[in-house]
Amino acid sequence: MPVNPKKTGEGGFSRRWRWGVVSGLLIAVITVLASGYMVDITNTDVFCQTCHAMKPFRASWQKSVHGGQNPQGFAAQCVDCHLPHGSFVEYLTTKAITGTGDVIQNLIIDPAEFDWAANAEKNRLKFTYDNACRHCHKHLEPVGVKPGALLAHRAYLYGQTDKKCASCHPHVGHKDMIEMADKFFKKAL
Repeated sequence: MPVNPKKTGEGGFSRRWRWGVVSGLLIAVITVLASGYMVDITNTDVFCQTCHAMKPFRASWQKSVHGGQNPQGFAAQCVDCHLPHGSFVEYLTTKAITGTGDVIQNLIIDPAEFDWAANAEKNRLKFTYDNACRHCHKHLEPVGVKPGALLAHRAYLYGQTDKKCASCHPHVGHKDMIEMADKFFKKAL
């Protein structure tokens, strides 16, 4: 009588196959939960400043309106301004590309020799997203806004300009950023 080495259950599936499906589902659930946890952990200013070059930028952010120096005490996180607030896929893709670029830059540049002012001027509009600004600043014409501010935003609100938020508000997220970076890195030598 031939012996069937493959033990099957009632539905005809082998135990190995069922064990594989259960294991695969368990691994998938753990991966999804771990991924969500990692996204959450890497969304904080504490994480961002683990790179040596980010320390003065975190300090300048903490002294700014966006770092909590406002009547409400609200502090935006780095990702609130420096990642897009579009789709989740766009957010994660940009996060991965930006994070990888940041790590590589921290390995290859000498922060004391790097021209932070030129880099900020050249890349400010690339690393600050209008949809991130508008995520928090939905109402650019709230009650009590001075007429000059309303006029200044009029062309933007009507789509009559190519300017971005950071074009007119270049240093709102980091108070005295370049001075703080220069001071920090000159002292680090």
